[in-house]
Amino acid sequence: MFLLSEIEHTLRVPPHLLSRPLNEAIKGELDSLFLDKIIENLGLCISVYDIHSIDGGFIPPGEGASTYKVRFRLVMFRPFVGEVISARLKESNKDGLRLSLGFFDDIYVPVPLLPIPNRSEPDPVQKDGIRWIWEYGGENYPLDGTDEVRFRVHKISYPPIPVDEVTKSGEKELEVMKPFAPMVITGSLDGDGLGPISWWV
Repeated sequence: MFLLSEIEHTLRVPPHLLSRPLNEAIKGELDSLFLDKIIENLGLCISVYDIHSIDGGFIPPGEGASTYKVRFRLVMFRPFVGEVISARLKESNKDGLRLSLGFFDDIYVPVPLLPIPNRSEPDPVQKDGIRWIWEYGGENYPLDGTDEVRFRVHKISYPPIPVDEVTKSGEKELEVMKPFAPMVITGSLDGDGLGPISWWV
């Protein structure tokens, strides 16, 4: 679920940080650039783990900031396909479930990947909400958010940034549409041991 990724980046260090120790100033800038950001095909950055090398320190003409080439490692959240993870139910609707790990909320379990057979009913707790029920052996097993939910990672995707073309004065401009999830995990509950923990006690 967590791994180390080594990255090389050309970093501009503002002049007001140059009074601090170089490693400290660079780590602070790396934190502000990468922390809680999604890097495509690498995952969600949790923290800067360490700095391997710092080269350069050049000040380009016309600028007051030094530029360094930094090689460093990041702690990344990127589960692998097939991994089983425990999460909490965040939302339930006609399309399926949305789960949360606390630090990452873009985990979706679509209806075809719920336990079969299943059905939905109005949620007795949330107004206008839906609760999914697994029907097995003549018993009903609800997905109601009271327990941790084990899911298997089915797919990880990095959707492209959605844009909409807007015409102003005859010129086309691109406008970013929000909200947007740069990394989406698709999970499955259709398997032994998956779903709320209480189902398997």
